[in-house]
Amino acid sequence: MKSPQTTEIALDAVDWRLLDLLQTDASRSNQALAEAAHLSAPTCLRRVKRLVDAGLVERQVALLAADRLAPLIGHGLSAIVEVTLDRQDADRLDAFEARAVAEPAVQQCYRVSPGPDFVLVLRVPDMPRYLALAQRLFHADVNVRNVKAFFSLKRAKFDTKVPLAQV
Repeated sequence: MKSPQTTEIALDAVDWRLLDLLQTDASRSNQALAEAAHLSAPTCLRRVKRLVDAGLVERQVALLAADRLAPLIGHGLSAIVEVTLDRQDADRLDAFEARAVAEPAVQQCYRVSPGPDFVLVLRVPDMPRYLALAQRLFHADVNVRNVKAFFSLKRAKFDTKVPLAQV
């Protein structure tokens, strides 16, 4: 993966519209995106490349329908986990964060304040796998003071869009 530029980029209304359209459906062809943005196809392609090169588009992925996949792979467990460390010096925070993000079951990892030190969003196939993950990530780490897990009963909303006030 190419590392994004760190230079500032000035965005106009067309750029904001393209970003909004891309985060709604990045699978559109360049032609379809250009039509939706009221641009020519070459202009659209050039502008999208500029936005990607600037690092404003992190990646393009397919969002899978977990409910439709459930009969094939099992419903699994989704959990939101609060983790509080005993000592919060930079090295210990970084070490726990590195271990957490290395776990495939951890879908999101946030360092937060105040309250717990981390909030994790994770998905595992079943409770035995959650227990194995908890053993590796929480119980084996002597610096983990407290873990509070909340298991999802129903997902009422899930969205990946970043609200763009300029659109």
